[in-house]
Amino acid sequence: MRELTLPEGLTSRVLTMDDARAVFEVAAAQEQHDIGRTEIEPADIVSDWSRPSWDVATHTIGVFDGDRMAAYGEITSHDRGDAAVHPDYRRRGIGTAIAGWLQRTAEDLGGAGYGTPVPEGSAGDHLLAKLGYRIRHTSWVLALPEGKEIEHRDLPAGYQIREARPDEYRDVQNVIEDAFLEWSVRDRESFEDFEASVIGRPGFQPWNLRVVTDTDADIVGVALVIMAGEEADEAYIDRLAVRQDQRHRGLAQALLVDAFALGREHGAKRSALSTDSRTGALSLYEKVGMEVDDVWVSRAIGV
Repeated sequence: MRELTLPEGLTSRVLTMDDARAVFEVAAAQEQHDIGRTEIEPADIVSDWSRPSWDVATHTIGVFDGDRMAAYGEITSHDRGDAAVHPDYRRRGIGTAIAGWLQRTAEDLGGAGYGTPVPEGSAGDHLLAKLGYRIRHTSWVLALPEGKEIEHRDLPAGYQIREARPDEYRDVQNVIEDAFLEWSVRDRESFEDFEASVIGRPGFQPWNLRVVTDTDADIVGVALVIMAGEEADEAYIDRLAVRQDQRHRGLAQALLVDAFALGREHGAKRSALSTDSRTGALSLYEKVGMEVDDVWVSRAIGV
């Protein structure tokens, strides 16, 4: 493990699965401080760390004040990392140390560098800008105003929306990957990673995977709905994809209507999703009445 230069009294070590809750608490504290709400969930960490392609002992670092976690960093893919410093420990050089560790670790793993998302205008954003990180892309978290409904969208004749069957999960993943790889520069996700992070995610229920089928009963669109929040009161669309040859037929909007309606049936008080500037989909969500809650930027170095 590469060593970190830290303030006196602080130590560092690689993390284990037993540290997942502490990572959540540090990340949640940072989000609450920076954007006034907590968007990360313990299940996000557990599901990501459960991917067969990912190794907690190689890809993580934690900074501790005795037994208390003060900060953490992790390389989550070939060119992306995540990090957080608890607000109680800011302005002590910890963020700079972790940023250096993440960059060196990404290079050790064969990458040219890495990027990480931070709330626009936050302390993390200012720190990375000072360290020479450029803005790679911008992301928006959008939500439906409370009580607002998305207008119903009719499907083309012969199309239907339904729950995905387990025997269709590979087809579901293929639709998602084909769509996402049109704008995301990365290796194709293995089905095993998809299975671990989606189907194996704590709290997953079969209805969470919604699909649109065409007149030949082929899957041409997918929405993954996560019931987020400590009380599972937010319907969050984690992934939304439509096959390229099936676009401009209202399928994505129909999936949104379906997903949010089902979310409400399961107790959701809020409906949300995120998109970024690589997809060109922001206007789609604004057209159905969603409003931007938060803006994040992915700052990167070396990639």
